[in-house]
Amino acid sequence: MASRPDDLSEVTAWRPDVPGVAEVFHAHFVDHAYPSHTHDAWTLLIVDDGAVRFDLNRHQHGALQSQITLLPPHVPHDGRAATPHGFRKRVLYLDTELLGEDLIGAAVDRPGWSDPTLRLRIHQLHQALAEPGERLAAQSRLTLIRERLRQQLSGRLAAPPITRDPKLADQLRELFDADLVTGVTLDEAAAVLHAHPAHLVRAFTARHGLPPHRYLTGRRVELARRMLLDGLRPAEVATASGFYDQSHLNRHFRRMLGTSPARYARTGDSRRPGVAPA
Repeated sequence: MASRPDDLSEVTAWRPDVPGVAEVFHAHFVDHAYPSHTHDAWTLLIVDDGAVRFDLNRHQHGALQSQITLLPPHVPHDGRAATPHGFRKRVLYLDTELLGEDLIGAAVDRPGWSDPTLRLRIHQLHQALAEPGERLAAQSRLTLIRERLRQQLSGRLAAPPITRDPKLADQLRELFDADLVTGVTLDEAAAVLHAHPAHLVRAFTARHGLPPHRYLTGRRVELARRMLLDGLRPAEVATASGFYDQSHLNRHFRRMLGTSPARYARTGDSRRPGVAPA
């Protein structure tokens, strides 16, 4: 059969500013087949369309849409489409230290499994990594994914605990409130409060009813609202209230208030003395 043109392949890759994630790789391949190779990182793979066949340490495996596939570092593997239509995948290359080399053997024995909760979290992490300014959201997702991966590989899978630690949750909220604009990363908060990041996320969510990144985003939108009503332009408000850029502000502002920052600002203008409604 004649080979298809290379332009049927689609590849996107970037290195996010999130500790533990060495690279993000999205691809659609039809005819491309990976030769046997190794990585110095953990390869966390989900398939969005089609299926993948691969050999890992001379044993055949498959990656399906319903599965999570985790390939260990330093172990040879290849990869190819399992159907004539190719496959679409999303990959996270995770630093070796994130899971540890002690779990390599378990991943060789069982590199793939079905876990809908984990797959959803990985999908949400990809979404956060694709949006500039969502570093805290990505860190929160990653710490829970890491915990679940270790459980899967160690064979000690358990239901997520409901963590009650109101004092710790309030201390984390105080850290956020002390500097809404610059913010604090999850790792920084964990170091200050002497707590594991996963414990912080669960304790905060149980205490305040929403995860840390949503709380911080909501407080930043509040700050942006005040600045807009004070007469600042949306372009100024974005970075002054802790958002990555104006697009980042617009996205979250619309989600929370159902209108754009510019329109919100005009409602304030219309109520100021001597200013005609727009």
